[in-house]
Parts: sequence; C-alpha cells; structure tokens
Amino acid sequence: MSSLRTASPTLRNYFKENYIPQVCEALLCGLFVTLPEDPLRYLEEMIIYIIQNGLENLLWDMCIDPSMKPRIRRLSHTYLEQLFGLDDQLVTPELMIKACTFYTGHLVKNHFCNWKETAILRANQEALLAEKMKKAIAHYNFRCQKSLFHHWYSYVENNKEELIRSLLRMQQIFCIHRQKVIIAKWRERAKQKSKMREDNLILKHELQLRKWKFRVKTKATEEKSVSPERSFSDIAIAVPIEFDISLLPQRAIMQIFLYLSFRDMIICGQVNHSWMLMIQRSFLWNAIDFSTTKNVVDKCVVTTLRKWRLNVLRLNFQGCLFQSKTLRAISHCKNLQELNVSDCASLTDESMRHISEGCPEVLYLNLSNTTITNRTMRLLPRHFHNLQNLSLAYCRKFTDKGLQYLNLGNGCHKLIYLDLSGCTQISVQGFRNIANSCTGIMHLTINDMPTLTDNCVKVLVEKCPRITSVIFIGSPHISDCAFKALSTCNLRKIRFEGNKRITDACFKYIDKNYPSINHIYMSNCRSLTDSSLKSLSPLKQLIVLNLTNCIRIGDSGLRQFLDGPASMKIRELNLTNCSLLGDISIMRLSERCLNLHYLSLRNCEHVTDIGVECIANMLSLISVDLSGTLISNEGMMMLSRHKKLKELSLSECHNITDVGIRAFCKTSLHLEHLDVSHCPQLSDDIIKTVSIFCTRLTSFSIAGCPKVTDTGLEMLSAKCHYLHILDITGCILLTDQIFQDLQIGCKQLRILKMRYCRSISVAAAHRMSSVVQQQEYSSDNPPQWFGYDSEGNLLTETQSKIQLKNTSELTIKESASNEEESPAPSHKQEKQKNLELATFLHLM
Repeated sequence: MSSLRTASPTLRNYFKENYIPQVCEALLCGLFVTLPEDPLRYLEEMIIYIIQNGLENLLWDMCIDPSMKPRIRRLSHTYLEQLFGLDDQLVTPELMIKACTFYTGHLVKNHFCNWKETAILRANQEALLAEKMKKAIAHYNFRCQKSLFHHWYSYVENNKEELIRSLLRMQQIFCIHRQKVIIAKWRERAKQKSKMREDNLILKHELQLRKWKFRVKTKATEEKSVSPERSFSDIAIAVPIEFDISLLPQRAIMQIFLYLSFRDMIICGQVNHSWMLMIQRSFLWNAIDFSTTKNVVDKCVVTTLRKWRLNVLRLNFQGCLFQSKTLRAISHCKNLQELNVSDCASLTDESMRHISEGCPEVLYLNLSNTTITNRTMRLLPRHFHNLQNLSLAYCRKFTDKGLQYLNLGNGCHKLIYLDLSGCTQISVQGFRNIANSCTGIMHLTINDMPTLTDNCVKVLVEKCPRITSVIFIGSPHISDCAFKALSTCNLRKIRFEGNKRITDACFKYIDKNYPSINHIYMSNCRSLTDSSLKSLSPLKQLIVLNLTNCIRIGDSGLRQFLDGPASMKIRELNLTNCSLLGDISIMRLSERCLNLHYLSLRNCEHVTDIGVECIANMLSLISVDLSGTLISNEGMMMLSRHKKLKELSLSECHNITDVGIRAFCKTSLHLEHLDVSHCPQLSDDIIKTVSIFCTRLTSFSIAGCPKVTDTGLEMLSAKCHYLHILDITGCILLTDQIFQDLQIGCKQLRILKMRYCRSISVAAAHRMSSVVQQQEYSSDNPPQWFGYDSEGNLLTETQSKIQLKNTSELTIKESASNEEESPAPSHKQEKQKNLELATFLHLM
C-alpha cells in the first residue's frame, strides 16, 4: 500500500483512468458470492464480459448471477481507493479539529436535553402523582363497574338462553305433535287412496275380464263359423280395425316397422300401396333375421337378397334349413358386415367360397356348429381382410393345418374376438398356429375343451399380449399356472367354470397383476375360500363378481371383501349356493355396496327376513334372487318398501303365501320378471294380484305350482299383454283352454315351457308351437322332486325321500346305459349357451 501511495502520478492516474479498483471490486464480489469451482476460468469469463459491456457501465455486482445477488444495500463509499493508495484527500488537522468540535457540541446538547427533562419531571412529580392517582381511581371504579356489569350481563344472557331453550322445546313439542297429527291424517288419507286405487284396479280388472270373456266367446264363435280352409291371417283380416296406424307420424311408423320380423314385413307390404311404399325404405332392410321366421320359401330369400343387396349389412341364418344354393345368394350382398350361419347343416365349403368372394367387407362371422373344413379356413385370410369377430365353436372338421392357413396372405391380423369352444381336435400346435396368425386377439372363448392345458394358454399368451377377456368353461386341466401366465396381459374380464384346480393362490397378487380387471366369473370353483375374497378386496375397477357354487365362502370372507374399495363400484354380485352366508353379510352389504344393481342369494339357506329388510334399504337394486332362502310373508312386506325392483326370483321359498306376494305386488308396479316356481302353496290368487298390479310383466314362472288353474291364466292373458316368457311346467290342472287365451291376450309371447302338463293334449301343444318361437312340452306326470303327485297332493317328507332315492337310482342306471351306447356326450345345451355368450360379447 505504501508503494502505491509513493508511486508516480502517472501510475496513479493510470489506475484511476482504467477503473482498476472498480474492476477488482466487481471480480472480488463475484468470487465471494458465486464461489465457482474453477476461479481462473470464472475470472477469465467475467473479464471478457466486462470488456464487452464497457468500463463506463461497470457495477460492483455485475459479476454476480441475478439469482444470487444479495438483497442488501451497497455502501455509499468504497475503501478500495484507500487500499490501493489512490485517495487524494487525506484528513488534515483543521478538518480533524472541526470534526471534534462538532462531535463535542452534539454530545453536550444531548446531555443537556436529557438533564432538562429529568429536572422538570422531578419538579412536577407531585402534580404527576396526583394525576396518576385520579387515573387509578377512575380505572378502579371502571373495573368494578365492568365486573358488576359482566355478572349482570351473564345473568341476563343465561336467562335469555333458558327462555329461548324453553321456547324451542315448546315449539319442537308443538311441531312434533303437529307432525304426528299430519302424518296420522296423511297415513289415513294414503290408506284410503290406496284402498280406493286397489278397488278401482280390481273393478277395472273385473270389467276388463268381462270384456275379455266376451271377446273370447266372440272369437270362438267366429272361428266356428269360419271354414277350416281359411288361415289364421284371413281371420285376423276379418277383425275390424281398432286403430288406424296412418294417423301416426311417418317417422314413428318407420320406428315401428324396425321391430317387425321378416315375415311380418312381407305381410305389411301386401296391405295397401302406402304400406308397400313405407316397406320399401332402404334402412328397414339393413338387418334381416331369417332365424326367427318359419316356413320361408328359398325363392323368397333369394329374391329378397338380390333386391336389397346394396342395403343389407347384417344377416342371421342361425339354424335355418335352406338349400346350399340359397346360402350362395348371400354373395350378392357386397356391403355385408355381419353374417351368422351357425347351426346351418346345409352350409358347405363351396357355399363359403361364393360368400367369401362376394362379401369381402365382413367384420363378424359366426360359423358355429357347421361342417366347414380346411378349405373354408384357407378362404378366410384370402378374402376377409377386415374380419374382427370369428366363431368356430363346435366346428370339428378342420385341423391344426386349417388354423395355420389363417396366417396366409394378409392374414387375419385384425381379429379381435375368437371362439374355439368344443373344437377338441385342436392340439398345442394348433394353438401355436393361432398365436402366430392372430396376434391382436382381445377376447378369447374356449369352452368344452377337456384337452386344454396350461401349456396351450402359455403359447397363446406369449404371442397375443393384447388379450383382455378370456373364457374357459369345461376345461378341467387349467390350473393356477395358466392364471399366472395371463398376468402379462391387461385382463379386464375372466371366466372360469367347473374347475377344481383353481385355488386361492391365483388371486394372491391379483391387484398387482390385473389392476384393470372389472369382470370376474368363478362359477363352480369349489377350491376357493374366504382368502380369495380378501385378495379381491383391493380391486378398484371391479364391477361384476360371480362366485356361483363356491360353497366354501362364508361371512368372514365377504366382510373382508366389502371392507375394501372393490365394494364401492360393484354393480353385480352373484353368490348362488354360497350356503354359509347369513344375515350378517347382508347387513354389511347394504352399507357398502351403494351402486349394486343385481344381487343373487339363491339357496343361501341362512338368509332370513332380517337380511331381506337390509336388502329393502338398497334402493339401487333392480334385480334380486332370493330363491331357496327363509324369506316369509313379513320379509315380503318389508321388501315391498323398495318399489323399484324390476326382477324378483322366489323359487322354492316355502314360507311365503299368497298374502306375501300380494303385499309385494301392490307397490311393485314396475316389475318385469317374477319367478315363484316350486312354491306349491301358491294358488290363482297370486296370478290375479299380478294381473292387477304388475301389468308390465314380461317374464313369469309358476312352474311347480299345482293349484294354478285355467282361471288364473285367463286373468293373466287378459291384463299382461307384454308377456314374452311363460313357464307353467308342472301345472297339472291347466288344459287346452289356456292356448286360446294366450293367443288373444299375449301376442308377444315368444317362449312357452309346459312340461309335465298332463291335462294339455299333444295336438293343442303342436298347434301352439307354430305361434311361439320356442316351446317345451311333455304330458308326463311331474317328477317326485316337485313335491307332489300327479293329482296335485303334496307328498310327505318320507315319501319324497324314498321316491327321490328310487328316481336317482333309475337315473344313474339310465345314464350309465346311455354312456355305454353313446360314448360321445352331447353338447347341445353348452353350445347354445356359448353362442349366446358370443353374441353378447360381440354386442359389447
């Protein structure tokens, strides 16, 4: 420092002109604040930055990053000039004397002021003390007044609160009394209105029944007067028109025509010229269903397909017995997208060749239970490039090589749904061919295939990682290993049925392996216990859970499942034959499952009226199955409070009577399905109740009710005009008279089951079969397990057990003889079930 002070003026001026102190200040501040890892590199960059900005704009914090700049104020003066010895103005003795003088005068002034204030305070101490005393006395008096006022205010407020509480109590008592009076009057008025409504409904029912009987008599008279050569359609035309459809808007008429069958459309086109023009609308022929139409001539089918070949998008030939030439006419429909030729015995490889060449845009193809071979399998990838849904169920004439053809040409790589149910000829190599050909499969159905093993599933999963839905029914060799192999897929729906090798281990890590799964069907998997339900409880997306015949599941497992997040979104729960469940589980179920729509507790023998009361509080329920439970008339009265049920099954509920059914039906005006089968204590009164209150009924089962007579069916036909399904199996008192009533009143009837109706003749049943789509009939005596004999007399428990034993022994002998005669079992029922399931998945 001393060298700089004694340096030459040139050097000192050089330092000042080039801002050496300011540059040093900026660099040092940057180093102190930034603390760079490489100081030399940092100094080099900052010197370049200062040169670029110019020395005139130099600031002390220029080298500091904006985010690290200190938030303190810079001193107004820097000492770097003194450190470098560049300060010119040194402190002189005169300046020092002036500074000392100013400092001394400032001190004297401050001390004098302080002394003055102290002296004046001492002089006025008595006056200040007196003033303070006055203030203290005033403050004390104020505190005393405040305390007294506070006590008085608290007393007044307490009195006010007590007065308010008393008034509120009196007001509440008055309101409760008034509400009781109002509710009593409302209840009395409601009872009167309900009784009036019931009386009006009964009176209306009686009037309609009289009109109905008169109409039936008139109909019978007209039929007698008509010659036997005239058809039923001629008789129908003779009936006077009750309503002119032309009064409706044309758009509404078109919507009505959409619900007509193929035969009805042809008949409507023959009514008059205007109807014929309406029938000619192209969108009415987008979908043609030949499966529900009987006695259609092949020529009519060919003519229709040729006429509307450009408009037809969907064709259904399921179970049709047309000739092969007729099926070849499908090739004219160039824009066809959906084709169902299942159960068509006349379908051949040659027919499929014509169809495949003429209909390249097919997306959905159902070839179930047909005689196709490898020739047809070769045509699929060659012509159907956009095929997405393919059903080959029970097609047993193609081989593994046929499945290999699916990879030829463009292949069936767009295939999403594949059904191979009942194709027992497929080996592991066949599944490997499927995996190589159809890598985009998402829905896989393989039912009735005993040869299916875990290795087949692993082969499919390795090449088809997009699988989201699998159905394995009738595959007893599938085990937990297959379930584990499926963990690589993003499964959302899984269905196993009748498998004893599936255990609790498959559900151990289900929340981690299948986080998106929402449908689980584990029917008749009897190795599953409460541990499985505990593992399922964390699934947040679960919507449907079916545990039918899982007999080892009890209250403990169901409570653990309901305590998890899975219970919040579940909409369908099937616990059929879970006989260990009781009312405790149902109480917890009503608290947790707020979105439950469908509940099945069939054959849960420990469910009583207490559990039914909890079910009545679940207002989201639409369908309930309480068959085989201990529900009584009291439970039915409690269930009548729900008022929103559309489906109810009470089969084999022996504790309910006509009184309970009547109490429920009075409030269930929206009921669509009712099953009271095998309740022999019920009589015609329930049918009268149903016909009065439940006129929207579409499905009704009174099988095993021997007290039902023709009078009950007459009332049912007179009021329930929307009935589609009717089961009167075992109703031994019914005669041929019911057919006339059903034909006149229940014109929408599609399925009629009347086995063991020995009073119904074969000829009448044969005539009725031409009216409905599906019919089951036999004139045999009802079996002993129905609980009554051929005369309708109830059997005692001992007689029932003896006859059941004899019947079971006879059944075992017959089944053994049948197995010896025909070793290949029939899969007709399973096949129909799988076809319905495939259609359901396709619609989803």
